[in-house]
Amino acid sequence: MKVSFKPLKEQVMVITGASSGIGLATAHEAAKQGVKLVLASRNEAALAEVVAQINGRGGHAVYVVADVGRREDVQRIAETAIEHFGSFDTWVNDAGLSIWGRLDEVSDEDHHRLFDTNFWGVVYGSLVAVPYLKKQGGTLINLGSVASDVAFPLQGMYCASKHAIKGFTDALRIELEEEGAPVSVTLIKPAAINTPFTEHARNYMDKEPKLPPPVYDPQEVVNAILHAATLPERDIYIGSGGKAMSSFNKYAPRLMDRVSETVMVGQQRRNEPPRNPAGALHQPGRDGRVYGDHPGHVMKTSFYTRASLHPLITGALVATVGLATAALLRRDGKGTKARWKALV
Repeated sequence: MKVSFKPLKEQVMVITGASSGIGLATAHEAAKQGVKLVLASRNEAALAEVVAQINGRGGHAVYVVADVGRREDVQRIAETAIEHFGSFDTWVNDAGLSIWGRLDEVSDEDHHRLFDTNFWGVVYGSLVAVPYLKKQGGTLINLGSVASDVAFPLQGMYCASKHAIKGFTDALRIELEEEGAPVSVTLIKPAAINTPFTEHARNYMDKEPKLPPPVYDPQEVVNAILHAATLPERDIYIGSGGKAMSSFNKYAPRLMDRVSETVMVGQQRRNEPPRNPAGALHQPGRDGRVYGDHPGHVMKTSFYTRASLHPLITGALVATVGLATAALLRRDGKGTKARWKALV
C-alpha cells in the first residue's frame, strides 16, 4: 500500500532523545515549519525549557519524561500524543548513548544499560508506534549510525547496538511492506555529529573522548529527518565520509580493519583528562544544548547527503564518480589491482 505523506505543517511528530543534540535541533526546526510535537527524554527540566520556548513562539509542543529502555514509558509517549493531538504522523527514535572503553574493561551493567537505551529503545518505540501508524499511515524514522555498517575500537558495544538497530529496522520494514501496511520506515546513518554525544558517554579511558573525523553539523541530520517525514527513503547516510567508510568496509573489510587499528584509537582521544566519566548512561546528563565542543573541523554541510535526497542530482553525481573511477582504473591498470590485493 502506498504511504500518504502529509505536509510538515499538518503533521504531529514524536521525537525521543529530544532534550539535546539531534533530537533538540529537530524539535526546533520542525516547530518552525508548523509541526506539532511530542518530545521525550529523561530530563524534565530540559524538556520543560524547550517546550516553553516552542510554545512561546506560537508553536505546539508537549513533553513526556520517559526512559525509552522501559516499554511502559514508551507507551505513555504514544498515549500523550493521542491525548493532546488525536494521533501522530511521524515517530523519530533518536535517543542514544555511547561508551568509550575497551570491550573487556566495560562492566556488564554498563553494556546492558547501553543496549536498553540504544537498541530496546528503538524496538519499543517502533513496536509501540507502528499499530497507530498502520491506522492512518505515517513514517517511522530510526537513528542508526555509520556504526550500523562499520565497527570502531573503543566503542564496541555502541557499534553492536547500531548493527542490531539496522537488522531490526530492515526486518520490520520488510514485514510491513509484505502485509501492505501504509508505513514508511527510514534508517538514518550519521557519521560523527558535533553534539554533546561525547559528554554524555560513559568513559573508561584516561583521556576525554573525541569524535573521529569527519565530523558534521547536526543540521544535516535534521534536514534528513524532515525530508524522510515527507518522502519515502529506505536509508540516508549523513556525510560522504560515513558512506565512504561503509563502502570500504563492504568491499575491502581487511583494509578497513587495518585503518581502524592504525589510526582510530588515537583519533578518539583528546589530549586532556576525562571531564565526566560517568556521563549520562545511568542518569540524565546536562542537556539543553544542540552542539558539542569538538576540537577539530566540523563540516557545515554535506553535498553528498543533500544530493542523495534529490534523485536527479544523485544520478549526475553517481555518473561523474563512476566515470572518474573508470578512468583511474584504466590509467593505473594492473598496478592498482596489485596494490589493493596486497592491502586486503
